[in-house]
Amino acid sequence: MDLDATTLARIQFGFTIGFHILFPTLTIGLGVFLVGVEALWLKTKNPVYFRLYRLWSKIFALGFGMGVVSGIVLSYQFGTNFSRFSEITGPVLGPLLAYEVLTAFFVEAGFIGVMLFGWKKVGPKLHFLATCFVALGTLNSAFWILAANSWMQTPQGAALIGGRFVPEDWWAIVFNPSFPYRLAHMVLASFLTVSFVVAGTSAWYLLKRRHDEIARRGFSLGLGAAAILAPLQIFAGDLHGLQVRETQPMKVAAMEALWTTTRGAPFVLFAIPDAKAERNRFEIAIPYAGSLILTHSFSGEVKGLKDVKPEDRPPVLWVFTTFRVMVGIGFFMLAVAMFGLWQRWRKRLYASRLLMRLAVACVPLGFVAVIAGWMTAEIGRQPWTVYGLLRTADSVSPVPAASVAVSLALFVVVYVFLGGAFLYFVDRLIKKGPDEAEALPHAAGARVPEAMHGARPALVVDAASPAPAAEKER
Repeated sequence: MDLDATTLARIQFGFTIGFHILFPTLTIGLGVFLVGVEALWLKTKNPVYFRLYRLWSKIFALGFGMGVVSGIVLSYQFGTNFSRFSEITGPVLGPLLAYEVLTAFFVEAGFIGVMLFGWKKVGPKLHFLATCFVALGTLNSAFWILAANSWMQTPQGAALIGGRFVPEDWWAIVFNPSFPYRLAHMVLASFLTVSFVVAGTSAWYLLKRRHDEIARRGFSLGLGAAAILAPLQIFAGDLHGLQVRETQPMKVAAMEALWTTTRGAPFVLFAIPDAKAERNRFEIAIPYAGSLILTHSFSGEVKGLKDVKPEDRPPVLWVFTTFRVMVGIGFFMLAVAMFGLWQRWRKRLYASRLLMRLAVACVPLGFVAVIAGWMTAEIGRQPWTVYGLLRTADSVSPVPAASVAVSLALFVVVYVFLGGAFLYFVDRLIKKGPDEAEALPHAAGARVPEAMHGARPALVVDAASPAPAAEKER
């Protein structure tokens, strides 16, 4: 690879946004999870739900802080590495990113303090409202960021006049052809990722025989959500694939490593695409399956990479590989979720150590799938920043490659430190577990036994909650 200024700028932006996207993925899913858990706490007054909320709200706060820090950097890169892109697309993307700040970040920042520290300061309904607004802020953020990025994938509603995109129809800009599919796909990915984070963490507690009742509830909620979300995500992915075939056929051709336009195209399970020779090496494929998946017909036509010039093709090996990583993880998560559903039906949900180990293994996989899917979408758009209208080579700033290389190296060093610090503090929170000695908020109407402040808080529940497993065994 020729590491010129354009390539280095792409690597730098890809690295920084890949780091950043991990934290919105976490907070989008956790925000909605916290709303559900607090609703259950208010309805049942069961302390288990309060403990779950307190544990995961701390991890949410860490993810929120890291997302803010890493997200600010991306805005500056539009000016430092992609100033031409900013000048050309600014009239369209500038307002969309501003809406994200006004309707998402400000809402999250305004209510997160109440959510984290307001248990004894405000009433239960107001606290729940704060949690809802924080969750709404995370979803709003996804809405506007994906609207901006989707417009770059499937641009409409703006005209290129005098070297700049001029908005003509904001409804068309925001609700461009790929936006609804990409929004659903990303939000579901966040929900599914967090479902397994909660289930896997709870499974770890169960394997270690710690915080039994709280772990059981988290394990059940996480796997139950995954059993619903995993099939929905695959369905949403299928719809998105049909849309991409219509609007970005070369991205699909790269995803499938299909060189020649074919009716009854195979689905390539494994291959090493050779861009120079324009063929696949060591190919293992299922006949007709590619057309069936992409067109819902055995004889459907799928465009091949040779339909365009080599300079207009995306990097095939990267797109082909990352797509299969994403899909493979998705189906593995589906299998684990269905296994959990089967064990629940057999009333062995908390007895299967294999299921618990699989859940623990799934904790990082959702994040890997999100990164792989993002790489598929963004690398598959190349060589364009605005698909079909503005090339990446015409979008970068006129800066020397050496300057970009130095800043990239600095980003790698700083982000490795930040990522390590984040994992260290999350690890500490997980190992410490829920604080079972913390007094329940009286404002919520919970009955707080005197023993809650005694020497054995782990065995204290209110009258409506089930007895912990340790107490049952006695």
